[in-house]
Amino acid sequence: MRSASRLLAGFAVLALLAPAPQAAARKIDGSAATQPSLLRQAEALGATEVTVHPAPDGGTRLNGELGGAQFAISIPAGWTGDGLLYAHGYTTPGTPVAVADDPVAKGTKLLGQAYGEGLAVGHSAYDKDGLGVETGVRNTTRLRDFLTALGGKRVYLLGDSMGGGIVVAALEKHPGKFAGGLARCGVVDSWQTLLGQIVDMRLAYNALTQGTPYALPGEQDVRHDAIDPRPPVGTNDAAAQAYVFGQIAKVGLPPLALWAAAQQDPDGPEARIAHQVTMIGGFDYDAAALAFPLVTAALGADDMAATAGGWVYGNVGKPYSAPGMTAEEEAALNGNIQRVAEAPAATAYLANWHEATGRITVPLVTLHNRIDSLVPYAQEEALAHKVAQAGNAHWLVSYAVPPTRAALPIGGVEGYTHCGFSDAQNSAAWAALRRWAETGDRPAEDLIQ
Repeated sequence: MRSASRLLAGFAVLALLAPAPQAAARKIDGSAATQPSLLRQAEALGATEVTVHPAPDGGTRLNGELGGAQFAISIPAGWTGDGLLYAHGYTTPGTPVAVADDPVAKGTKLLGQAYGEGLAVGHSAYDKDGLGVETGVRNTTRLRDFLTALGGKRVYLLGDSMGGGIVVAALEKHPGKFAGGLARCGVVDSWQTLLGQIVDMRLAYNALTQGTPYALPGEQDVRHDAIDPRPPVGTNDAAAQAYVFGQIAKVGLPPLALWAAAQQDPDGPEARIAHQVTMIGGFDYDAAALAFPLVTAALGADDMAATAGGWVYGNVGKPYSAPGMTAEEEAALNGNIQRVAEAPAATAYLANWHEATGRITVPLVTLHNRIDSLVPYAQEEALAHKVAQAGNAHWLVSYAVPPTRAALPIGGVEGYTHCGFSDAQNSAAWAALRRWAETGDRPAEDLIQ
C-alpha cells in the first residue's frame, strides 16, 4: 500500500533498543566533520553494517541494520533534535522488504520536506512483506529509540495505508515515544474489519463469476492464495518485483475485464455482478475499488493466515445480499458461497495488531479521501468514535478530502486512487501536526479541504 504498484505488486519480535542515558542528551550535528563520531556512536548503539554518506546541504546519511532490519536516516547540518520517521504501507507477498537507501531523495516526499525544515528523517524496513503491522510498529519504534539515543528529542511518526495503522498502533502501544503522528489513508481503526471486507469480496466474486470468463485463476478456496505471488528462491530484487507484478496482472485482469464488459452494457449481467461484489465489500462501484481489494485478498491470503496464526475471517451463517438483488439471486449466492470459520488465535492477533482503542495521548492528524479504492473512509469514522468514547477527542483531528482518480497500472482503465493527496494537502497536514505539537494549538477542523 505504499503506492498503487507497490501495493498491488507490500516477524520476529525484536527487543527495542534502549536509549543510552548520556547519548540522548547530546546534540549531534549532521555535518561531514561529525561523520566518524556518528559512525562510532551508531555501532555502539547496536547498529551493524553501518555506512555514512553525505546528505543534502552538508548533512549526513546513515545506513545500516538494527536487529537485522535495514534502516536509513538523514541528519541535517545544525540538527536541533526534531525528527520524522516514516512507516510504509502493505506490500504484496514476494515484494522485496528493503526500503530506499536515501530517505530524502527516494523516500516519501514529506521526508524531503521535513529534512529541508531541519528535521532528521528516516525509515526502517520491516521483517516481512505482506501484513506487517507488528513488525512495522516494533522496527519503527526501535528506529525512534536509536534516533533518540543519537540526540533526537521530539520525533514524529508518519505513515500511509498500513503505515497509517502503524502510526495509530505505535501511539497507543508506546505512549510518550512520539511527539505526534500523521496517518494518511490508513487502516486506522480495524484490520479485522478491512480483511473481512476484502475476503467477503473474494467470496462473493468467486460465487458470482463461477463458470464465467471472469473467474479468478487458480485456487478458489479463499483461505489460500489464488496463485503464488512469491518468486522462485534466489531471484534478485528487480526480477522479484517484475514477477510479483506479473502475478498481480494475472489476478487483476479478470475483474477489470468484467468491469469493461459492465461499461459496455450497464444493465447487463456483468454490471450486476460488479455492483453486487463492490456493495457486499462496502466499496464504491468503481474499477479500482473492484480490482484492488480482490487482488489483495487473492495474493495475500496465505500470508494473512501465517502472520495471524490461523484463518482471519469467518462467514458461517452470515446472510449475503446487495441492494437490487432478486430473491433468486440471493438464494443462489448464499447457497454457492464458500463458508469458512475464523481461528480464535487469528482474531486475537488482529485485535492486538491492530484494533484501535482510542487511547492516544499526543496529537494525531489523519488525512483520508472520502472515497478510497482500498481503505474505506469508514475507518476514519470508526476511529473518531473510539477516540471520543475514550475521552480523547481533543487529541485527534481528521481531514476528509475529495477523492481523486488515476489510470490503473494494469487494464487500461481509470479508477479511484488509494492515498490520492495533493502536495498542498500533505504539506498542510504536516504543518498542522508540527504546529500543534510545538504550540499546543489544536488545528481547525476545516483547515484542509
